[in-house]
Amino acid sequence: MPPPRRGNPLWAFLRNSWRQLTSMRTALVLLFLLAVAAVPGSIFPQRGVNRENVAEYFAENPELAPALDRFFAFDVYASPWFAAIYLLLFTSLIGCVLPRLRDHFRALTTVPPDAPKRLDRLPQHDQGQQRPEEPAAVAAEIAKRLRGRRFRTRVRETPEGWTVSAEKGYLKETGNLLFHIAMLGVLVGVGFGHWYGWHGNRLLVEGPDLGFCNSVTQHDESVLGPRVDPSDLPDFCLQMTAFEATFQTTGVPKTFQATVNVSEDGGDHYRSEKFTVNDPLRLDGATVNLLGQGYAPELRFTDRFGAQQTKVVPFLPIDGMLTSEGVVQYPDVNIDPATGKRDPTLQMGFEGLFLPTGGTDGSAQSKFPAADNPVLYLSAYRGDLGLDSGRPGSVYALDREQIADGDLKKISGERPYVLRPGEKWTLDDGSTLEFVDIRRFATISIRHDPTKVSLLVGSVVGLIGLMLSLYVHRRRVWFRVLPVGGDPAGGSVIEAGGLPRTDYPGFGDEFAALTRHVKEGTP
Repeated sequence: MPPPRRGNPLWAFLRNSWRQLTSMRTALVLLFLLAVAAVPGSIFPQRGVNRENVAEYFAENPELAPALDRFFAFDVYASPWFAAIYLLLFTSLIGCVLPRLRDHFRALTTVPPDAPKRLDRLPQHDQGQQRPEEPAAVAAEIAKRLRGRRFRTRVRETPEGWTVSAEKGYLKETGNLLFHIAMLGVLVGVGFGHWYGWHGNRLLVEGPDLGFCNSVTQHDESVLGPRVDPSDLPDFCLQMTAFEATFQTTGVPKTFQATVNVSEDGGDHYRSEKFTVNDPLRLDGATVNLLGQGYAPELRFTDRFGAQQTKVVPFLPIDGMLTSEGVVQYPDVNIDPATGKRDPTLQMGFEGLFLPTGGTDGSAQSKFPAADNPVLYLSAYRGDLGLDSGRPGSVYALDREQIADGDLKKISGERPYVLRPGEKWTLDDGSTLEFVDIRRFATISIRHDPTKVSLLVGSVVGLIGLMLSLYVHRRRVWFRVLPVGGDPAGGSVIEAGGLPRTDYPGFGDEFAALTRHVKEGTP
């Protein structure tokens, strides 16, 4: 006889690999790995969120940062290994859900099995109940009673008498499948949201002359999805006309509200809108969220030749009382009117602190976040600001290298100069700096999440499915109804058995109550 044919080893390997991938244990392991893989994204700064923080990390860690970058530590969510875990989890869930969905549909369309021969071997058993009615009527009544308790029932006639099979708790597997399908929907929503979503941040200063139109060039920070082109951004403009904030006596914020003029037709027509922290401004294709707030001093500089420049510069808060730090730079000043040439060594820069409520003790810390006693502490620098050096820098700090090299020199002495609204500071060359006014600014986030509704639906469905899978228990009960003494007219004797299909500590009490009601004929 020829030897038996063996299966294709490659096919066997692929089949076993697929079974392993689509097992529940593998899905749980991949879900855990996905959570672990997301941890570096919260530890290291991400290029997709803040490129400046990534550049600062490279400057502070010149040896470690390049090594981490080779493993995509600064692009975790766009890395190949994160995408591989994501896709494997997606594939595992699909391979796990589809066969279970088919088996669940088959179970829903299959009648409950007939009663076993030995009901006394089941975990729950009761016998000796007698009723005066005939077995057929008793079996029909039991089936009706079980259907009223949402059991799926089947009545069968046997040579000895009648049996009633009932089963309940299919919602447990339904909930389990709903949870997995919802998780698949969430994964799909996250993927499409990453592809077609975008967001940008903008610091919006109060005043009609400091408006903002939605474009990548006017975002302070922006991240576009791979499938989003800058021309796809919706066209709208904002002008913040007022910003109102209230605080508790301890300085804790109570309310924030921004009032803006909105135009969605290219700036031809504006309408007034208000939005707060928990009530964003909803526009066509974008949502504007209010994130934070602060102060922007308005300063006017008059150079030695009498030319004036006025700037409104936001100062960034550094504590809960809105003590803020910032920089005012005037690169185009002290231009000789006779030659029209700019001397880069005569550029002016001012840096310091703004206190909304300054104290009488001279401390450089605000006493309250409201502008009750505004004070501006400034130090003046003259020289080359380094704006043309090509080095990346921050608009909220002077170039420290220019100061260290002596190209930018401090001219205001050791102690900063104190300015209040309306006051003027005269420098050594006759130029002046005037503290004109204070404006408010709001930090806003403009977002478009095309799949947020599907993510919400998926989360709600997943929560419902999880609750069903945890709190619903599948169980079976059987009743065998036999005639007393073999004569149907002599009444019926009832034997019952119960089997919980899952861990269900309360099944004994439920079975006892059910058999008692059947015996007594009560609701």
